[in-house]
Amino acid sequence: MAAFRKRSKSYPFLSQEFLIQNHADIVSCLVVLVLIGLMFEVTAKTAFMFISPQNNISTTAADGEVIFYHYGTSDFVTILFYICITIILHAVVQEYALDKLNKRLHLSKIKHNKLNESGQLVVLHLSSGIWGLYIIVTVSGHGL
Repeated sequence: MAAFRKRSKSYPFLSQEFLIQNHADIVSCLVVLVLIGLMFEVTAKTAFMFISPQNNISTTAADGEVIFYHYGTSDFVTILFYICITIILHAVVQEYALDKLNKRLHLSKIKHNKLNESGQLVVLHLSSGIWGLYIIVTVSGHGL
């Protein structure tokens, strides 16, 4: 007889439990909708608003126009989009790394929670460190 997978409980649609259980899937659908919006000329301008900074400050230099970006109120949509990307990355780390490690180690509930928290912090610190090194290399490469 084949062993069947235990099915998780099905929660009512849009209840708090449903949103907690499926938040990464819901957010990934929203991100995919924005990315599909980039494919069509009619919606590309609106979808582009989610991805790039919006407040540019253009100055004219001797060798041409230089465009700088500054933060402002029109960047709230961009910030929201990148928060959604962060939620998806958090869920991917949880699903494909930490949950698999927890299954192999058979930890208690307290140690399980500590491993999840520490694992997410390790990913945050590694990505921040790599990003910081990238910034140092690119800034020092321009002679600043």
